[in-house]
Amino acid sequence: MSNSEEINPTAASLLGFLHSGAMSGWELDAAVENSIAHFWNVTRSQVYRELRTLADLGFVEAGAAGPRERRPYSITEAGRRAFSDWIVRDPGSPIVRMPLLLTVFFGRYLPPERLAEIIHNELRDGTSALHQFEAMQQTHGDDPFVRQVLQFGIDYQKTLLEWLRSLAVDPQINSGAESKSRSS
Repeated sequence: MSNSEEINPTAASLLGFLHSGAMSGWELDAAVENSIAHFWNVTRSQVYRELRTLADLGFVEAGAAGPRERRPYSITEAGRRAFSDWIVRDPGSPIVRMPLLLTVFFGRYLPPERLAEIIHNELRDGTSALHQFEAMQQTHGDDPFVRQVLQFGIDYQKTLLEWLRSLAVDPQINSGAESKSRSS
């Protein structure tokens, strides 16, 4: 197995960010938060853990610590090759991990008013996310690849909001006929 086969999508995404220049873990975390965090979950601790792994593999080099002990990381030639090897692979089948779907799937065990509250909160959050994607499209729309991902986000949020609105008015979902009594 080559080193490039050892990197996971999260590590590869950090190499992708480092293509544009050296960044500290803090800067990478901010870059993730302002872009791919809308569709790829990466925690701050993962950023630092992956940077250590990438450094051990020789894919990044750590620079001297700067203000607040922030250490810039630069991608190496081996890191560029590993990223190139990773990016050309098939991405694989998508895995939907959405807590809301679990909640709705087991919704018969929820009091109807709690499910209604959850749906209301998701509508609010989904509307906010839609506005974020639309705003990002205004500022990042010059890159055709980013623009297409943002368009996916916009279309996804619109579809999610439509689905949530249908849940909110579905009489079988809101009847509570099978709610808490089944959990006993």
